[in-house]
Amino acid sequence: MYDYLIVGAGLFGSVCARELTKKGKKVLVIERRSHIGGNVYTEDYDGIQVHKYGAHIFHTNDKDVWDYVNSFVEFNRFTNSPLAYYKGKLFNLPFNMNTFYQLWGTKSPKEALSKINQQRKEMDGKEAENLEEQAISLVGRDIYEAFIKGYTEKQWGRKATDLPSFIIKRLPVRMTYDNNYFSDKFQGIPIGGYTKLIEKILEDIEVRLDVDFLKDKALFSELAKKIIYTGPIDEFFEYQYGKLDYRSLRFMHERIEEENYQGNAVINYTEANVSYTRIIEHKHFDVVDTSHTIITKEYPSEWTLGDEPYYPVNDDKNMALFKKYKALSKKEPKVLFGGRLAEYKYYDMHQVIASAFHLVSKVEEI
Repeated sequence: MYDYLIVGAGLFGSVCARELTKKGKKVLVIERRSHIGGNVYTEDYDGIQVHKYGAHIFHTNDKDVWDYVNSFVEFNRFTNSPLAYYKGKLFNLPFNMNTFYQLWGTKSPKEALSKINQQRKEMDGKEAENLEEQAISLVGRDIYEAFIKGYTEKQWGRKATDLPSFIIKRLPVRMTYDNNYFSDKFQGIPIGGYTKLIEKILEDIEVRLDVDFLKDKALFSELAKKIIYTGPIDEFFEYQYGKLDYRSLRFMHERIEEENYQGNAVINYTEANVSYTRIIEHKHFDVVDTSHTIITKEYPSEWTLGDEPYYPVNDDKNMALFKKYKALSKKEPKVLFGGRLAEYKYYDMHQVIASAFHLVSKVEEI
């Protein structure tokens, strides 16, 4: 008999397992996939750590969380400075003075701000009714057309005029020549990859891979006094109210016999007629000396049952459905639900860890 059965060996489940073990609890972690780490899983390809499920850059202002992950492995000082490829030209991201100079030739913050404000005027006196109008009201039409429209329509599989305005609540605009995508105080990537971090977090904790909890829920539930479930909440309840919607991704990994393919870790392709949203070159996440490189093209796709769910579609319909499942979850006396799939919520990694801390702090003593 275990004190806790944790379903899912991703970041949330792994942190819960470590913190409960610190409290003297006997923990078993089971994972449906053949590897630990969930979507932060990295795999060594001849000396290059490949982010198998898309680029993950750790960033936070929470020193406790930063110190926590650094207590397991050393992080490098990687700074995320992506580029945007639009009509044969490269532009710096996030939107900053470099971007405005490349787009308009403006050299001062005053000039750039004047250009943006002039273009925002087309939304004066109007309430933004969709994503397109919301974006224009924030940054103007030029930036919207070049960097937001095509990328967003590919990402969500819908026209920007058919997407709700709340998807873009705000857009970062910097009146400095600063290409650091995140403004957080702490940023980096584990040296040796994220799998190494998860291995350290789960060290000396029993983990069983290729185990599907939902195929024999009753049997597995007998193994522990309490369960922490991190999988899709609608699947736990056998989709009795219907399926929650997600956007999914396909990843095409390619080995290239060159030292350096694109010169940057991430380049976004913002035009709608380019089917992928970005190309990741993994060796630039760390200092790696190899004669080859690995790139990954990301293709957004509609999610269907059996696909990996990545981005929850948090519109009114899906949130109403999620609330029904959440109400059901509160009637499960021995099951605690947490993590991005169980909470139907997009989380950054530092938020996942903070959420795991919060759950463990709230669990009743056994």
